[in-house]
Amino acid sequence: MFTTFEQRACGRPTKSGHPCKANFSGVGFACKLHTTAEEQALVDAYEKGYRIGHQEGYDSGRRSAAMSTEHLERQIADLKAKLDQTTRRFQVDGLQAVTVDGYAYLWGGQPDLKVGDRVLLPENYVSRVKHGPGPVEGTVTELGTTYDGALSRILRRIA
Repeated sequence: MFTTFEQRACGRPTKSGHPCKANFSGVGFACKLHTTAEEQALVDAYEKGYRIGHQEGYDSGRRSAAMSTEHLERQIADLKAKLDQTTRRFQVDGLQAVTVDGYAYLWGGQPDLKVGDRVLLPENYVSRVKHGPGPVEGTVTELGTTYDGALSRILRRIA
């Protein structure tokens, strides 16, 4: 069986006894006219096996890529956690540091804030654009912060 995809002449004898000059390409033994049922069954089986093998290889590659991605995501999460442990601050200048809706703030009141506490935050240029002028409410999402810049103070806890 030929597995090349070049054009080639059939070559099987015609009724007149001369070689068939019909060209065919791809998997097969002869042109459509001269291919026997058994040969066609072999060609069909070969093509089916090729398709299945190709699909299984594709699926295997996708699974392998997904496993590699999961592994890298776990490594990234571990590295972020280690970095967080080394850089997270819970106290800054004697005040409790917390993260409120993704931004770092300081709390000087008593008792200490807990995750989920509602607080009133001072106006800043972002809150003015998003919420209008004046203080804005927020929720404590994390204790401590990894931010090392200047921090605003929480105005008060909301009951």
